[in-house]
Amino acid sequence: MPGIDQSRVFIPVRIALLTMSDTRTAEEDKSGNLLVELITKAGHEVGARALVKDDLMAIRAKVEKWIDDPAIDCVITTGGTGFTGRDVTPEAIRPLFEKEMDGFSALFHMISYQKVATSTIQSRACAGVARGTYIFCLPGSPGACRDAWDGILQYQLDARHLPCNLVEIMPRLQEHGDG
Repeated sequence: MPGIDQSRVFIPVRIALLTMSDTRTAEEDKSGNLLVELITKAGHEVGARALVKDDLMAIRAKVEKWIDDPAIDCVITTGGTGFTGRDVTPEAIRPLFEKEMDGFSALFHMISYQKVATSTIQSRACAGVARGTYIFCLPGSPGACRDAWDGILQYQLDARHLPCNLVEIMPRLQEHGDG
């Protein structure tokens, strides 16, 4: 039966949180502040946090620094997933992916559709794995961040979640086949 198996050990995940915005300050970062609250309430650790402008190279550089940091297991970004000229998060992050997590985007849109109907098409939320680190790119609205956390991430980042979760395969993310 899917769900949390309380007999399994909880393993905290170290998460870096990056907000993209040309207009917000750290104090005004409602989505980032909400994610910090949700991450820590779940028992995980915010290993790093930053706010950068909607600049492709600045976004990529910050995420690359974190995926090279052995103290970071996961990166969550918020903002820059829309269609305006300054929305460049997917373009900055996707080239880093060794494997894209197509199911994340599909499930995010299913959940989002229940809340905002067809407006969900305006999000380019995506996820993948880069050098052993999970990366989730969420929209910039607090509602979308809550939907992604409550509907997907709180379960997949919990080692007790059955039938499977992303935490249990973390030690094997950097395995490479011989052929």
